[in-house]
Amino acid sequence: MAPQGLHFLIPLMKKRHIQKLLLLSLFLLIAFNIPILLLFNSAQAVFGIPVILFYVFSVWLASALISFLIFKKYNE
Repeated sequence: MAPQGLHFLIPLMKKRHIQKLLLLSLFLLIAFNIPILLLFNSAQAVFGIPVILFYVFSVWLASALISFLIFKKYNE
């Protein structure tokens, strides 16, 4: 029987790494929720980029860096 979801990673990863990734996922779920996104929907710009796009790509970049750090510590 094939593993379902990410349960096959649980024995390999420490519980604290799994908890960090779960918290990051919940943060992203909230950060990319439509009511939160609409808070940044304005005609203003940051460095010539619309605020909503700056917000989306900033959150995405931050989450990618945090995930990288978590997995880097996992592999040590």
